[in-house]
Amino acid sequence: MLVIVDYGMGNLGSIKNMLKKLGYASIITSDVEIIKSATRLIFPGVGSFDYGMIQIKELGLVDILTHKVLIEKIPVLGICLGMQLMTSMSEEGVSKGLGWIKGKVCKFVSKSLKIPHMGWNTIHICKKNCLFDEMGDEKRFYFVHSYYVQCEDIEDVLTTTQYAVEFVSSFQKSNIYGVQFHPEKSHKFGMQVLKNFMEISC
Repeated sequence: MLVIVDYGMGNLGSIKNMLKKLGYASIITSDVEIIKSATRLIFPGVGSFDYGMIQIKELGLVDILTHKVLIEKIPVLGICLGMQLMTSMSEEGVSKGLGWIKGKVCKFVSKSLKIPHMGWNTIHICKKNCLFDEMGDEKRFYFVHSYYVQCEDIEDVLTTTQYAVEFVSSFQKSNIYGVQFHPEKSHKFGMQVLKNFMEISC
């Protein structure tokens, strides 16, 4: 069972609709009992780091999500803020992240480029992974963010993207996947990422 985690932040309906087009059923929920039965998780999010962690804690989701991801090791895909919350900390606030990936979230600083980074951009593949299979040479995705992830371990970095700096646009460690872009807004490229994620076996 695929669960899209609802902690009050994210384009949940858009993700569910894209998955439906691909032929995959999903459940949007924050119910701990339903999450216990999940065999795959999508962890989306839009908004601030601290508020995201507050929501997750108030809903009592930290323990069950950590158990599913680190103990049961089911495949999980973090999207945008969801990806960032998987790290240890953020310059955006003071809350600790979930700490599933060693790294931190940094603020874009640029005198010449508009912040947030908003619109289409390409990715550079750092290590081969099935998440980006069947897409051709130029892979383009839609981004909306003012903060970006820095991974401590270079081996966790799947792709990078250039905007003011070279930042981590996706990572992977074992069963844990994160993408900074929005697959649900990225047309055929985003659909392929979701399809590939659904076919991952960990």
